[in-house]
Order: sequence, then structure tokens, then C-alpha cells
Amino acid sequence: MDFTVAIIGSGVSGASIARTISRYKVDTVILEKEADVAFGTSKANSGIIHGGFHHSPKYLKARLESKGNLMFDQLRRELDIPFQRCGILVAATSEEQLQQVEHLYQQGLENDAIGLEMCSRERMLELEPKLTHDVIGGLYAPGGGIVEPYRLVFALIESAVHNHAVLKTNFKVCAAEPLAEGGYKIHAADGRTVTAEYVINAAGLYADEISAIFKAEEFKIIPRKGQYYLLDRLSKAAPKRVIFPVPTAVSKGMLVIPTCEGTVLLGPDAIEQEDKSDLSTSRAELKAVLESAASMVPTVSERDIITAFSGLRPVMVGNSDFFIKISEKAKNFIQVAGIQSPGLTASPAIGEYVKDLLKEAGLTLVERPDYDPYLPKHKRIRQLSAEEAAALVEKDPAYGRIVCRCEKVSEAEIVEAIHHGHSTLDGIKFYTRAQMGRCQGGFCTSRIIDIICRETGLSPEEVTKKGPGSELIKGEL
Repeated sequence: MDFTVAIIGSGVSGASIARTISRYKVDTVILEKEADVAFGTSKANSGIIHGGFHHSPKYLKARLESKGNLMFDQLRRELDIPFQRCGILVAATSEEQLQQVEHLYQQGLENDAIGLEMCSRERMLELEPKLTHDVIGGLYAPGGGIVEPYRLVFALIESAVHNHAVLKTNFKVCAAEPLAEGGYKIHAADGRTVTAEYVINAAGLYADEISAIFKAEEFKIIPRKGQYYLLDRLSKAAPKRVIFPVPTAVSKGMLVIPTCEGTVLLGPDAIEQEDKSDLSTSRAELKAVLESAASMVPTVSERDIITAFSGLRPVMVGNSDFFIKISEKAKNFIQVAGIQSPGLTASPAIGEYVKDLLKEAGLTLVERPDYDPYLPKHKRIRQLSAEEAAALVEKDPAYGRIVCRCEKVSEAEIVEAIHHGHSTLDGIKFYTRAQMGRCQGGFCTSRIIDIICRETGLSPEEVTKKGPGSELIKGEL
């Protein structure tokens, strides 16, 4: 076999699984159909580390959420990811909503959630002064937090590769055949193949199609679109904590979310659709997102909007829980499907859970004596003091050449991203934050293209936004 384990999909679930099993003497390959990791569901995740109160402990997702939540402090130390345990508030504005909040509180106690507190109106406004004065009480979960989801996935994959895993991008799995000696030969649409003894289906929106290719369980994944507004970091609406409304039957509601880098997210809504590639946004539907956010935080203003975007969550028809199990139809095939909220929070625990399933399926796991859980800290010019920045620029003048003025990203940081394999504009954006500011790449995109061409040898016509088919330049005038 080329590999012992093949993981199909490099979203947060596949990335967490890859890093977890990289601790062991297992030849692992990650197969990703896009040009870079985190380009599917994970890139548009709201980045919330949930507080453990939204789901009953009878669900696997609730148990993995509680376990995963506790693992993020260690991940921050090891991977240098942006993570803050800022806390979560659920705001009630009626007696009926307050009864629902009490149910969430009791549910959280059953899940052993960290430090849950039922709050009076006064306590809610003390914890978050920007809340509407219509609030009559609510729930405080101090163990909740925020993380940059794409940076998390990039770091998990980087750590796995650092510990001998192999990443293959633009590898769209289109066929698979069982081998006489066990395992599978896996075919990509471009003709490449790999063989692996065990296969993990972490393909997100396409997990049903991958399951069918391997003749495993039959199920259907439908996309549930969530639309967001992003507000400038100068917005007066920025709360100190994540603010939830009281949840509905299909959604945790449209939220006001501070991000680790100081911007503010509003959303998402929840609209089921059939098209797995439709990431369009609707002004009418986004208006409802804005109105919902303003009802909780009155200082939310349309003037602060930088951009709108959407993401798609993989909903498994007829199943409200995570579907993580050893296949009963395909040998040595493990399903990791239907991973929607709280999938990001649960992801470190999903890695451990799937590792145990691999052992149950017959894989012998021996720890690597050379396993290194740490990644080097990235030098980001915007996070340094004037003295530290001056010293760094003296060693490498490229740190003094600011490419993205909105987010204060230097040429050296762009080069670092390219040397780590991120040669698309979106890959560089998620790795460095260049193009994420107020101008949304209006001033820096052309400079980034120049740097990509210089560092990779690509022509400007070959540079893409997110892989083949998304080229920006067609020729010279």
C-alpha cells in the first residue's frame, strides 16, 4: 500500500483526524479536491467554540463538543492559533424565551459545561453593556470562545504534515476499487491514484457521494446556507462576548460574534437548498440578519459593513446527530459525516474518537518517538511593538514593506504563506489576513499577484483566486 490511512477531506474534521493520527507510526495521506485546505465548509465557519449547553447529552455531538471545548487551550499553546475564551451570552427578551434559556441551563449542567450562570437583566448588561435594554435575563457560558477557523485548519494540517502526513490537493476522488489484499485503490479525476488500507470519509458536503463511491452506507447530504455580514473592526457594535438569541428548531439563531482579529460577524441564517456550490447571498435575506443583530445590539450599523458572504453546512437528511462510525458495508471504511454545528468545537475530540475507531477496526497504533506537537510562532508585524518591529525589519527588510494596509500584512508574511504551499489568493488571505480588511483586497491584490509570480514562477494569467477555473487575469493590454 502507498498509505495506511487515507483521509478524504481537509476541513476541520479531516484536519483534526490527520493531526491526531500523526502522533503514531501510520503512513497517512489527506486527499482534498480543492486547491487548498479549508476551502469548503470550514472557510465560512462562524468560529465559535460552543459552551456545551445547546444539545442534550444523549447526542454524540454534545459529548464531543464538551470534550473538544476543553482541548482548545492546549491547541493554542501548540499551534499558535488565534483563540480567546471570551464567553457566550444567550439573551432573552420575553418570559417565554427565559423559560427556554432555563432549559439550556439545565442541559448544560448535564453536559458538565464550564461555569454556567443564569443571569438577571442587570447581570446581562454588566457582562455586555452593548446589549439591548429589552433584555430581561439570559445565560452566561464563560467557557465559550472564538477561534479563527481557517487558521485552525491550516495549523492542524501543517502540524500533521510536519509529522510525516502527506497532503494531496486538487485530488477529486471519482472512483475507488477494493483490492484483493485488502484496502482500496483510490482514483482522482485527473488520473492520479493512491492505495490505502483504511479510508476515512470526512468529505463534508460531499460525504454522501464519497460513501456511494466506496459502496458504503446510503444517505443524503443537503446544504444549509448561512449568510453573514462582516463589520469593520472600528465598529461601535463590537461586543466583548459572543451574543446568541434564543435558538429555534433548526438554528442556533443569528448571532453577533466578535472575532479574534477585532472585526464583527453577524449571522448566520439557515436556508436549506439543493445546490452544493451555490454560495450566493441575498440582500433581502441579509436584511433579516442585520435586523436580528440590531435587535440584540442596537449599535449595529449598516455603515460598518465590509462585506457579505455565505457558507454551506452539511445536513444529513433524517439524522440530527453526527454520523461517525465504522461502516457496516465497506471494510476498513470510517464515516465522519453530517458534521455541522458544533463540529468546529468538537473537532479535536472527533480526531480522538476516530483514532479509537481505527484501533477498533484493527489498525495497530504505535506512538512516534519523534512526534512534535508544536509549530513555530508566526511573525506578524501588526502584533509587534515598535521596537520589536524595527528589530525584525533590520534582519529582513521585507517585513517593513506593507502589502495589505488594512490588515497591516507585510511582504515577508505573504512570502511565508507561499513557501508553506498557499499560492492562491484565497489561500494567502486565510493564512495572513491580507485582503480581509476594509478595502477587501482593492489595493493589495495586484501586489500579491506580483509576489506570487515572483516566488512561484507562475505567470499572472495562471494565478487563481481559489484554484483552477478562478483565474483573474486573461492577458495584457
